Parts: sequence; C-alpha cells; structure tokens
Amino acid sequence: MPDPYSGAVRLSELTTLRLGGPADRYLEASSEEDVVAAVRAADAAAEPLLVLSGGSNLVVADAGFPGVALRVATRGVAREKADGTVTLEVAAGEPWDPLVAMCVADGLAGVECLAGIPGSMGATPIQNVGAYGQEVAETIVGVRVLDRTSGVIEELAPDACGFSYRSSAFKRDPGRWVVLAVRFALHASPLSSPIRYAELALALGVQIGDRASLPKVREAVLALRRRKGMVLDDADPDTRSAGSFFTNPILGADEFAALRARAGAEAEPPAWPEGDSRVKTSAAWLIERAGFHRGDGDPEGIAISTKHTLALTNRGHGTTTQLLTLAHEIAGGVHDAFGVDLTPEPVLVGHDW
Repeated sequence: MPDPYSGAVRLSELTTLRLGGPADRYLEASSEEDVVAAVRAADAAAEPLLVLSGGSNLVVADAGFPGVALRVATRGVAREKADGTVTLEVAAGEPWDPLVAMCVADGLAGVECLAGIPGSMGATPIQNVGAYGQEVAETIVGVRVLDRTSGVIEELAPDACGFSYRSSAFKRDPGRWVVLAVRFALHASPLSSPIRYAELALALGVQIGDRASLPKVREAVLALRRRKGMVLDDADPDTRSAGSFFTNPILGADEFAALRARAGAEAEPPAWPEGDSRVKTSAAWLIERAGFHRGDGDPEGIAISTKHTLALTNRGHGTTTQLLTLAHEIAGGVHDAFGVDLTPEPVLVGHDW
C-alpha cells in the first residue's frame, strides 16, 4: 500500500492545463498491487477517489478535490508475437507518446497516427483516444480493470468496453472501473495502416487509402499537431491545455439539415458520414462561425489557443472557473447561432457541465 505523500500537492501540478486546487490526500502507486490496494482502501473508508496519471484530459476545480487523489505510476510493456501480429500488454501508468514512438521504431502498425498525444495508457480506452483517422478502439483487444462495484479484477473484451466516438463504457459510467493495463494487437509492418484523414494524406503526399512508412507518418502527425499547439512544449503557452475541449458533434439527418439551413447556402458545414444516417460535423467550424476566434480571451489568463479554436489554454494566470466560463460562452454562442450543443471532451472534476 503506498504511503501518503508528505507535502501538499496541488492538482494543477499534475494536469497539462496547470489548473486545480489541492486534494485532501495524495497517493502515488508504482505497482498494480498498490493501485488496487489504494482503491480498495478508499472505497472501504467511503472516501471520494480521483484516479489520474498524465492529467492531460482533466479539468479540476479551483477548490481541488475533497478526497484521495491517486496517481497511477505503474510501468511495464510485455509483448507476444504470433502470425505477424504483436500483442502488447501495457501498464496503465506508461506514457502514451513514448509507446507510439517505440511501436514505430519496432515496425508495429496501428497507432502511428496517434503520435504526440499527451497523457498515459490508462486514459486511452476511457476516452477512446483518436486522431487523424485512427482511434485506439481499432487495436485494443482487452482492458484489465478493477471493478469497484464488485471488487474483482477482470479483463474486458472490446465489445464490453462500449467504445464509441471519444467515449466508452468507462467514461459513461465514471468511477466504476479503474484501468490497470491495456492490451493492443498491432501488425508487424514497415508501412502504416491505410491513411484515412485528408489533411494527413496531403501532408504525406499520398491518396486516401494509401500507406506510408511508419516514421514518415509519425513525423507528419507531429508536425501537424505542433502547428496546432497540440504537442506539449513548456515554451509554448498554447500547449497548456487539455487538447480539444469539445468533441465534434454527431447529428441525425434532420439535425444536420437544420444546421445547413441555419448556416446558409454560402457556408456549407463540414460533414463526415457516421452510419445510421448520422453525420459528424466540425466543432471548430461551428465555433469560428459563431464569432469566436483564435486568441480570444485573456492573454495572461484563459484564452482560446492562438493556433486552434478547439483548444482552451491557461496563459499562466487563469483559473478553472474562468476556463469554464469561456467554455460555456462558446457553447452558448454555437447553440444560439446553429442550434447545436457542444459537449466537452475532458473530464470535469468538481464541476458539472
């Protein structure tokens, strides 16, 4: 069982937004056994529990967290190979981007378009992390979890994870499961999975559906993300964010038709088919056309990124309250202009949307 950290820890020190007050208690666990013991102890004592690792997708209240903050710092990658497929079992505390770099260097295809994403392994199935035409649901073959309702450690198959766009059963039922490890099945190949994202295909000079070398795909993705302030850099305040703050809305056919009508004939909304007559559209497009622009906000506090309208940044002297005030202003403006509701992508701790 891990010992409580001896000094006061503000959760702002553990999030990429650099926002959030202190927790009542703070623990670090470097083994799976310690994670399980800490969770069970908190549950037995009926203490509120916040489990975190990389902190890249958390928005924590200024008041902090009235309970135990448990940082998962587990490490370890095990691999098995069979018939050209390599299965990796990765501890929840492993940083995500170094794992992608390792896969690319080892000629393992399936996660190369997810380069540069901050955070840890344990968050990837929760958010169903995705970018540039890939998402982790495509390669995850199992998630080992502690089910806090039963106290049992089990492995969930992909269908039990309930993956959907930027969501999962873990996200829809927050607090029930603690992710301990994730298993991925990747293909041994020097070439990427087929490129699906137009912006990435253009950067690579290939057609949609083509493949490219894994290192070239990784470097192209990193370059695109850096231009949008989406690769962590202490020297760049645009990267002091939780990534994209809003998910791209998925609309029914009637809802998308209503959006087109409100946008007008000269402003066709972006559209990507999602099946069942549903259409995904661009949150950034909606935000910009609702009158919000890069850099809007307080240049020393909370502002929209100067590189990407989907990122809300802490320029150094912001608060979580100010961040959520700006987020609600943006969402309200989009709803007033287009009748579309925006949904936050990060996990809100101490606030309800």
